Amino acid sequence: MATNSSDPYATLGVSRNASEKDIKSAYRTLAKELHPDRNKDNPQASERFSKVTNAYDLLSDKDKRAQFDRGEIDADGNPANPFAGMGGGGFRPGGGQRGYRPEDMQGFGTEDVDLGDIFEGLFGGRGPRGGPGGSPFGGAQQRRAPQKGADVAYRLRVPFIDAATLKPQRITLADGKTIDLKLPNGVEDGTQMRLKGKGEQGPGGPGDGLVTIAIDPHSFFKRHDDDVRFDLPITLDEAVNGGKVRVPTVDGPVMMTLKPGTSGGTVLRLKGKGFTRKTGTRGDQLVTLEIQLPDMLDELAKRLDGWKDESDPRSKLGV
Repeated sequence: MATNSSDPYATLGVSRNASEKDIKSAYRTLAKELHPDRNKDNPQASERFSKVTNAYDLLSDKDKRAQFDRGEIDADGNPANPFAGMGGGGFRPGGGQRGYRPEDMQGFGTEDVDLGDIFEGLFGGRGPRGGPGGSPFGGAQQRRAPQKGADVAYRLRVPFIDAATLKPQRITLADGKTIDLKLPNGVEDGTQMRLKGKGEQGPGGPGDGLVTIAIDPHSFFKRHDDDVRFDLPITLDEAVNGGKVRVPTVDGPVMMTLKPGTSGGTVLRLKGKGFTRKTGTRGDQLVTLEIQLPDMLDELAKRLDGWKDESDPRSKLGV
C-alpha cells in the first residue's frame, strides 16, 4: 500500500488525533511485518521499515509531534521552509522566484522601503544577505544540516531469564565491533532500542543502529504481563503434610512453605520475582501447584486399602 512519506501519520496508517497507544500499536504491527529478518529478499520492505521507524520516532516524541503538527518541522525533523505560505514576491510552488513587478509594491506608498528591516524580522537580525556576502535566502539553506547516513537494523535474541532480570546483552555491530547493551525497564518482545551513531556513515555523520528485541521462550516459565507463571509439581505427601519445597525463579531457587492439606491448582505468589516494569518495580511469580502421584502405586494402594474419600470435589461444578 502506497503511503505519503512526508506524513508520518500516513506512514503508520493512523489519524492525526491518534493516541500514543494507537501509534505504538500501529508501529509494532508494521515493524513485525516489515522487519528485515523476515524480508531478506525484499529490499522495499527494508526501506519501508526504516520509514516506519522514523515516523514512529517523531510521533512518539511529544515535543516533535507538536512541532510537526504546527508545521515547524518536516517528517525528518528538520526545520520547515520559513517561506511556506508567503505570497507577493516569494517562490512559486513550481519552483523559481517570480520577477519584480511594480504592482507587488502596492501599499508601501512612495516612501523608501528598508528591506533590511523585513529580512531582520525573518532571520533574526542577520540582515538582507543572511550573512556576510550571502543571499537573503542563504540563512535557511545554511541552517539545514547535511543528511546523516542510513540507519542499520539489528535483531537481538535475548534469553527469557536475561530479559526478566535485565542482564546486559553483548551485540556485534555491522563494523565488527561489540558492545554491551543495557536492557531498558519494561522490555518486552518487539521493544526497539536506538544506538546513536551506530548506523552507516553519511555527509552529516553516521545514522543510528535500531535494535529490535526478541525474547526467547523458556522451557517452564511463562510471561503474563509483568508477572512470571510457573507450574510446580509436588508430591502427595507434600500436599497432605505440608512443608518446605525448593522453587526455581528467574533470580535463582528459593524456599517456599506449603500448608498441610494444600490442594492441587493452588496458586502461590512470590513477590518481586517477575519482569521489571517501566517504573522500576517488578512483577511477581505466580506458582501453580500440581500434585504428582508416585510412579509406583502399589504401596500407596496398600496404604489406602479400605479407605475412601467421601468428599465431592466436583459438587460446585453442578455435575
